[in-house]
Amino acid sequence: MTSIPHDTPGEPDPLRTLGLESLRRRTSMKWRTYPADVLPLWVAEMDVPLAGAVTRALTDALALGDTGYPAGTGYAEALAAFAAKRWNWDGIAVERAAIVPDVMLGVVEMIRLVTGPGDPVIVNPPVYPPFYQFVTHMDRRVVEAPLGPGLRLDLDLLTDTFRTATAGGGRAAFLLCSPHNPSGTVHTAAELAAVAEAAERYGVRVVADEIHAPLAAPGVAFVPYLSVPGAERGLSLMSASKGWNLAGLKAALALAGPEAAADLARLPEEVSHGPSHLGVIAHTAALNDGTGWLDALLAGLAANRRLLTALLAEHLPAVRACPAEATFLAWLDCRALGLGDDPAQTFLDRGRVALSSGLPFGTGGAGHARLNLATSPEILTEAVRRMAAAVGAVNGTGRDLSVPVRHPGS
Repeated sequence: MTSIPHDTPGEPDPLRTLGLESLRRRTSMKWRTYPADVLPLWVAEMDVPLAGAVTRALTDALALGDTGYPAGTGYAEALAAFAAKRWNWDGIAVERAAIVPDVMLGVVEMIRLVTGPGDPVIVNPPVYPPFYQFVTHMDRRVVEAPLGPGLRLDLDLLTDTFRTATAGGGRAAFLLCSPHNPSGTVHTAAELAAVAEAAERYGVRVVADEIHAPLAAPGVAFVPYLSVPGAERGLSLMSASKGWNLAGLKAALALAGPEAAADLARLPEEVSHGPSHLGVIAHTAALNDGTGWLDALLAGLAANRRLLTALLAEHLPAVRACPAEATFLAWLDCRALGLGDDPAQTFLDRGRVALSSGLPFGTGGAGHARLNLATSPEILTEAVRRMAAAVGAVNGTGRDLSVPVRHPGS
């Protein structure tokens, strides 16, 4: 019988564990959307084995037949302990936390609590495409306040947008992406405090998607939105999903600031039936016992960011990558390549590399692509080599690897 590794400090980089042959046996979206000759560096799945703590918890649950409905406060308690140790924040109160099916469905439920049909929901493009999709589908109105220089929050523009959105006494919500997807920006305490002050001044309710919080780079301090002064009426969604590659094990937590407890209390009871019990078990184990694995991952991601910078400088010097402070994503400005609004299509058709198109990320997405660097250095190196070959094929200076394929819209 194969032994399950324990998570300990100094364990090996999980990004260097799995080869391409093993990865292609996976049946998830990342590996089954495109033909086998395409390198998939698009959707936010990582090419890693599960943390040992997660595997053990799931194996034990399956051995017991523990596959019913989720119950208890263990997930919230685990997140509270993780936040206290990792972010020096002891503000998570179990009585102001609720399990939800996943972060985006939790976002939907939080926005329903604080807005009504037709109300504006403010976002900061370029931003995670489902923000547009879910907000529109729930009959709210998306209002853009694009990021400013350096892909940081434009606080003046955001404040003006808050004022306009609530003119005449209307309700509005601000859907904050923190850390930001796709740029990897980690908002500072000062920036978040300014957001909270402006939101309070104009009566805007802040809902923070903080799914990438565990993935701040070494030396970068993630600041929970609910930890800053003035955020007492805020709502947050957190999860172990992205940090430990648990997207298929659905679970997340909705958190309320002290003055938003009454809002969270109005969450329909049936929402808590949506998370997977195995998801809750896996996320709880990751937060409690998977931090050694996480630290090894963060070191590997930092190395891959450095590798990507070097590879682009060598093979695609016209491409500018936003210096991400968190996430396992890289936002690539490809406008100087002359590939039009959707360079990801060229990389796919001519280079057999699947990236996420920048277009669905809203204003500022044209001419850009998002690359998932949570893979092995070998795959990352080959992907950039293929991307360079694709550009050379378009310009008549390189080999064309193309077999035309259309990519999904998001």
